[in-house]
Order: sequence, then C-alpha cells, then structure tokens
Amino acid sequence: MIEKKQIEEIVQGRIEGTDLFLVEVKVDTQNNITVTVDSPEGISVDTCVVLSQYIESQLNREAEDFALEVSSPGVGQPLKVLQQYTKILNGTIEVLFNSGIKLNGILREVSSEGILLEYETKEKPEGAKRPVKIVKTEPYAFSEIKSVKETIIF
Repeated sequence: MIEKKQIEEIVQGRIEGTDLFLVEVKVDTQNNITVTVDSPEGISVDTCVVLSQYIESQLNREAEDFALEVSSPGVGQPLKVLQQYTKILNGTIEVLFNSGIKLNGILREVSSEGILLEYETKEKPEGAKRPVKIVKTEPYAFSEIKSVKETIIF
C-alpha cells in the first residue's frame, strides 16, 4: 500500500519554492490517492495536471497499482490549513462550533491559535421593546471550532 507520508513528501518536494501549498493528501485501502493543493491566487487545471504527472513519475505503477487525483479545494469544503484562512481574509465564512452552533460572518484575522470573526446578531438593549441588529467582532480558538467553510454571497 502506498503511504500518505510518501505522497506528502513527493508533493512538498515539488511545490517547495512556489506559492502552492498542500491542503490534504488522502490514500485509501485501494490506493486511491487524492491530493488537494492551492495557492493564494487559486490554482489552474494545468498546474494540477503538471503536479499529477510529477507525482505519477515518482511512483512505480508496476509495483503497486493506484488511482491519482490532483485538485484544488472546492467551494464549500471545510478549510484545513492556515494558508486557506489567510487566502480568504475579509471574506465570508460559516463557522460550525463543537457545540453545534453555526455563525456566519467575516473572517477578520487568523493566527495559529484561532480566528477573529465579525458577525451580526440581534440583541435587545435594556429598556427597548425590540431587539436591534448589532455587529460583534469576537475571537474564537480553533479548539472551539469543528469546521470553517468559505461562503459565497451573490
């Protein structure tokens, strides 16, 4: 069986010194290999093809048969690495917390510890009859977050 670590090393060796970054490598029990890469400006099909050909050239198909797919992360897929968060700074995201609560807002900052999220909520000021919309900006640790997805607003 082809090892995930082996594929990660092949990809890292190829993308070193470029603006590409590795998002994820999956290898299942049937040697179906899925490599997800991205860059700050996005990634073209041609780049995926070149990377796919390189990975395949580093593996011995006669020793082990495999299927290989190289792609960019899709819209609506959970963010997995810090570079993805950096890429969408000031963009809209959906945050699903470990508690099951979801918040939609704008990603204002990101660090290795967590994110700063700006979102709208309704609160009833003291003495008011109705709740009013207010904008909050609050930090959240990655340990509190189950998943984060980029959202597109039309």
